[in-house]
Amino acid sequence: MKLFGICKLVVGECAALIARRRKEKAKDVEESANDLEAGMKAMLLTEARRALELAEVPKPSPGSGQVLIRVRACGVCRTDLHIFDGELDRPELPLVLGHQIVGEVAALGAGVQDLVLGQRIGVPWLGDTCGRCEFCMSGAENLCDHARFTGYHIDGGFAEFAVAQAKFCFPIPARYSDAEAAPLLCAGLIGFRALRMAGDAQRIGFYGFGAAAHLATQVALHWRREVYALTRPGDVAGQTFARSLGAVWAGGSTESPPVPLDAAILFAPVGELVPTALAAVRKGGSVICAGIHMSEIPAFAYEILWGERMLRSVANLTRQDGMDFFAVASQVALHPQVELFSLPEANAALQCLRKGELQGAAVLVLD
Repeated sequence: MKLFGICKLVVGECAALIARRRKEKAKDVEESANDLEAGMKAMLLTEARRALELAEVPKPSPGSGQVLIRVRACGVCRTDLHIFDGELDRPELPLVLGHQIVGEVAALGAGVQDLVLGQRIGVPWLGDTCGRCEFCMSGAENLCDHARFTGYHIDGGFAEFAVAQAKFCFPIPARYSDAEAAPLLCAGLIGFRALRMAGDAQRIGFYGFGAAAHLATQVALHWRREVYALTRPGDVAGQTFARSLGAVWAGGSTESPPVPLDAAILFAPVGELVPTALAAVRKGGSVICAGIHMSEIPAFAYEILWGERMLRSVANLTRQDGMDFFAVASQVALHPQVELFSLPEANAALQCLRKGELQGAAVLVLD
């Protein structure tokens, strides 16, 4: 009888505990639902060259094939600066900048099957394509004439939440924190695509040594290539940073590397560097312009192009680039160097980028 009483008491306590946990779970679900329905904070671009405005805006809802992402970090890219300055002149204003988004899936749109709630994912620059044109059908979706881009045509990650096409998102390797992963989604991807365009070049010069170059250096060294860093003239700190990452030589962009280069990659959006880089590469070498925008390229003598040198550009990225790059990033311990800013500090981050005051990448972090 005594044992029966103890069992009855234990059963009663278990029932009470289960009921309490159900009530707590229901409360969590209700709070989560209310959170998703509420507004959100975002830094809005309302006009070119006008400071971003911190605003309370409606939270987006995912449509068919889309996911809602709770943003944890978003990298600040030179492309954001080009949009801010009006050099990329077709943004859909008012606009939320930011195309290096890391966050967790907060809601699923109809038809999304490959992602799950709570999963950590990344969103890159390429946000959507038509899927039907000759470029899309031939594996060159980065050239799609109807492509839409994150933080340009689609609101980006300078906000607490963002919506993205599920099929253009990437799982993030667990070895990287949110802030470390953010620059991988553009700086890392563009550097990776540019490196592959350089083929088997052994001596590679990087003109401009910022977010993309510091990651591309690490990949190039993993592939046993030699890196030569060319920074703004007088940027001793940038040159020291490049050497600390393994560059065999670092100097100003007006200097000549100590050896002829097999390839040069221009991360700096400075057209005047194109003839400089062509003059620095050997016959049969290549110069790859990795930015989405560049100042005017001056006229140059045919002599520095002659000798079967090649001049190419990098246009955006493909999803295959992303899958290939993150496969490498999962195996190789890349060390993204980041400087952290809060969401309201987005304007300060853009200005630090403009002035060349960053070593590595600027990243907005959100609680």
